[in-house]
Amino acid sequence: MASSLFIIFFLTILPLSVLSATVVEDLANLTPPPDFTNTITQNCIRNPLLRYCNNTSSSSSSPMDIVEIFRSTIVASHLCNESKNPNCVESFPKIRIHSRPKTAALYLSFDFFWKYCPLTVVEIDLVNNSLNSEFPTNVLSCAQIRTLDLSYNQLSGFVPVQNLSGLANLTHLNLSYNRFSEDNKISDSEFFKRFNASSFVHSGVLPDARRYKVKVLVLLIVFPITVILLCFCLGWMCLKRPDYLPRTCRRSHKFTSAMIDAATDEFSDQKLVSKGGGVDIYRGALRDGTEAKIEVYTEKVSKEKRREFAEECEAVFKLRHKNLVRVLGWCNGRSLRALVTEWTYGESLETWLNSSLACSWRRRLRVVMGVVDGLFYVSEHWPEVTLGLSTSSVLLSDKDQEPLISQFKIGDGNNSSTNIFNFGLFLLEMITNLRPDEAQEDSDRKYLEYIRVHYPDNLERVIDEKMKIEERTFEKVKQGITLGLMCTDKPPLKQPSLTQIYDSVVSLYESSSRHH
Repeated sequence: MASSLFIIFFLTILPLSVLSATVVEDLANLTPPPDFTNTITQNCIRNPLLRYCNNTSSSSSSPMDIVEIFRSTIVASHLCNESKNPNCVESFPKIRIHSRPKTAALYLSFDFFWKYCPLTVVEIDLVNNSLNSEFPTNVLSCAQIRTLDLSYNQLSGFVPVQNLSGLANLTHLNLSYNRFSEDNKISDSEFFKRFNASSFVHSGVLPDARRYKVKVLVLLIVFPITVILLCFCLGWMCLKRPDYLPRTCRRSHKFTSAMIDAATDEFSDQKLVSKGGGVDIYRGALRDGTEAKIEVYTEKVSKEKRREFAEECEAVFKLRHKNLVRVLGWCNGRSLRALVTEWTYGESLETWLNSSLACSWRRRLRVVMGVVDGLFYVSEHWPEVTLGLSTSSVLLSDKDQEPLISQFKIGDGNNSSTNIFNFGLFLLEMITNLRPDEAQEDSDRKYLEYIRVHYPDNLERVIDEKMKIEERTFEKVKQGITLGLMCTDKPPLKQPSLTQIYDSVVSLYESSSRHH
């Protein structure tokens, strides 16, 4: 009976003394007996189902086939004894190597043995051998096995589900405690239904229970909390600090109270430039590094006034003129209204008037011309905007010495007559180098009264002596003072129109050019 299965692994034709050596030595030293080929041929005649009969025959066997078959009998003899089978001469039911890493790896390397795996082997146990390769598919050549246990190793990669599914007799499989890839998706296959989850404990092919619980915890608790926090942060940025968002996701001209607080260091005294007239002016820094002048309106206004303020800011934001400081945006919150303009480097006209550059009438008129241009431009596009026209609020740019109107008053409902009045004061300041004392009550009226006291007979007392005007230009300067007083005259019906002002200033400038 045994010879019909594997001809007792040819142990009957090998001396038992030969088997005392190691399998490596035997493979290197032993050669097939003279009648080995004939023995194989007879075996295949008696039992064609023997595995090696499918690889060779009496008529077509090659010398290499014979050597492989002979070597497989040597490995089978040793492996049967290593696996502690009770009677290797009679049977070889199991291959069992536990906790012997080197031995297990050695026998797995004998591909020729697994190619001619004995048909008597029905159980393969290679447990706890620290195997760190991919799945040893050569053992599946023993297609008749009923038990396969490769647990407690370090096998990795993919499990050959298709090959394992072809083992019709396999009833017990244990791949637990390995490191196979989760991408196997064995739990979704028909193969998994042949075995229970105990065959794949901590094998890597099934989701680890602890990791699964962590994932569930993350999915059900941490993830929603994270989403809520992200939504909260995004909402906070949208409502409070949109300057943290990309430019494409925000309206660059809309400023919030939080943005103004940050730009002015919470309205610190170090950032304060001036106060008065219901407007506090700060020099601030925006988040992108841009320096800005921030005009904070301290007066409390109604909801309707706030709406008008927003409309006027929208219009001012679109204004672009060489004699107007560029508006960057505004804030129109319940507790804070502010206009944000670019910070322009340059001295104020108040400082410039005390320098040697302001000694001529013509140079002063050139500055006045720029201010009139800016005033005329604003009156055409949005006359309700009040311009802060004074020698302290008009700057002279470093780049081209152009005057820049740097202060706007928005939302007070004034019309162009206020701008004409302010221009009149500005023109008088440019000629006299005197200005209202803001510390006094009703300073504008007292300033104008002082000018009128000396007009027209004693104008030498009020004209800035640094101009050193000649007799032929004195009359033109007098015309300038007359124009300034007309602009500040009340009621407004007596004021000249902006067109008349523009023509008068142009005429004065052209006459000064001819005299020059």
